[in-house]
Amino acid sequence: METSIAVFRGKEIRKTIHNDEWWFSVVDVCAVLTKSADPGAYWRKLKQRLKQEGSEVVTFCHGLKLVAPDGKFRKTDCANTEGIFRIIQSIPSPKAEPFKRWLAKVGYERVQEIEDPELATKRTRALYKAKGYSDDWIEKRMRGIAIREELTDEWKEREVRREKEYAILTAEIAKAAFGVTPGEHKKLKRLIRENLRDHMTDLELIFSMLGEASTTEITRVDDARGFKESKRAAHKGGEVAGKARKDLERKTRKKVVSPENYLDIPQKRRKQLNEKE
Repeated sequence: METSIAVFRGKEIRKTIHNDEWWFSVVDVCAVLTKSADPGAYWRKLKQRLKQEGSEVVTFCHGLKLVAPDGKFRKTDCANTEGIFRIIQSIPSPKAEPFKRWLAKVGYERVQEIEDPELATKRTRALYKAKGYSDDWIEKRMRGIAIREELTDEWKEREVRREKEYAILTAEIAKAAFGVTPGEHKKLKRLIRENLRDHMTDLELIFSMLGEASTTEITRVDDARGFKESKRAAHKGGEVAGKARKDLERKTRKKVVSPENYLDIPQKRRKQLNEKE
């Protein structure tokens, strides 16, 4: 199965999962569609021109970590399928049409994964493995994803459907569990657009799971309905994790909330270094 590298007619197109969808390296796309000796410079000039023209295409791009030729993870401008299509339209190239067909194939594979969640699970595991996460961390992360999905499904059943409401409820759980909001937690870890949970330590993942699993159970027992009642249940669920966290911190004299991230050092390698200290 393709993970971080996709192949298009002998050319490598790096891609990664971000917000549950594929995002592609814009520079790699430029390399495929143009004869430029320096695809990076081509994209920088194209990006500048699009900005001057007032195009919104550039706003579709995010700097995401991809494996560079030297084997290290570096931030690279990426766009999702919609963004890539719009960028292709700005590149005069006879190669664009087969590339569009290739993107359509990737989209079809995504539909297959939606129909068969096991395919998506395998893909996600492979991606984390390729990014240097340890097997035990991956198991916790995957379990956390399942617990999160169970909670959001419960919210949907109880008339909480707006993304903004999900964000508020999630922040309510996190604040009670960790003493900081997700935004504050990301700032502590020096993250910008990166997924917070992808940079959590084992303990942070465990307490996140406890907070969300507790919220799901309390929501059911209290029969919470609508946003306000769900928010009260979220606070109660977060408190369960918060009390357990504080108890652990008292007994270990160590803070659970950590500034540690995996921006420069993969999780597996950082764990090994920590064990040696």
